[in-house]
Amino acid sequence: MGIISWIVLGAIAGFLANLVIGGGEGLIGTIIVGIIGAVVGGYLAQAVLHKGDVTGVNIESIVIAVVGSIIVLFVWRALRGSSRRS
Repeated sequence: MGIISWIVLGAIAGFLANLVIGGGEGLIGTIIVGIIGAVVGGYLAQAVLHKGDVTGVNIESIVIAVVGSIIVLFVWRALRGSSRRS
């Protein structure tokens, strides 16, 4: 996948993940969350389901990237929340 495809997929996945669980990361933050989510989701889909990979901007890749983005956002907010408490 080219860099433009990663940015487009990251924007879509990050936007959808923010719609699902809410967020205010901004445009660049949303794209970064989406790209990281695509990597995490692709790894988990391959390791757990032995199926799926992020191969381009298609429905399967978007679903995998959105699930990964949601996981990344939960982890990010848990780490950020615990560091703010101390």
